[in-house]
Amino acid sequence: MATAKDIMTDEVATISGTATVAEAVQLMKFKSLHSLVVERRHSADAYGLVTTNDIANKVVAFGKDPKMVKVYEVMTKPCIVVNPDLQVEYVARLFAQYGIDRAPVIQGQLLGVVTTTDITTKGDFLENPRVPLLQKALDAEVSNARAISAVKGPYCNAAKAAWAAVAEVEAELAFCKGEAPGQNVVELYEEDGPVEEPATVG
Repeated sequence: MATAKDIMTDEVATISGTATVAEAVQLMKFKSLHSLVVERRHSADAYGLVTTNDIANKVVAFGKDPKMVKVYEVMTKPCIVVNPDLQVEYVARLFAQYGIDRAPVIQGQLLGVVTTTDITTKGDFLENPRVPLLQKALDAEVSNARAISAVKGPYCNAAKAAWAAVAEVEAELAFCKGEAPGQNVVELYEEDGPVEEPATVG
């Protein structure tokens, strides 16, 4: 699966929070951008983000003079940031959860910006949709766990580890599909033969 660093735009325009909105608009026009990352004041500070929506909704809509409004008055800070190794599906889910369409990609330093346009035009979700891949992985894990259990017994450490792997993939699949937890594969298997070793009587 593609990650944020695979689809992000690495040419990022930044601006100071003390710059005016007029200066921000000029920079956006010059760079043909819809957002600017607001620079940190020091290494422990958070990044901010100012977008064309911020300017339209908070400046233009109220007839304010953009030369008199500072970027820090309309920006979002701290803004949602994305780890470069985050898979695209989780970037999309993060955007949906917070109602945003872009975020800086940061790992120690600013690396780029990822947007919903990047997700839909550069992501590999057409070729590799997550749910079918997880279903195939689940089928393989179940087959492996059943084989180990049949050969070595359901109580050995290898079988327990295999069934734990099944549970992990199944949980991820349910999460991706937005399904409530129900009876899982391990529970169904336990109906035929318990995975847990029975207590010994001594």
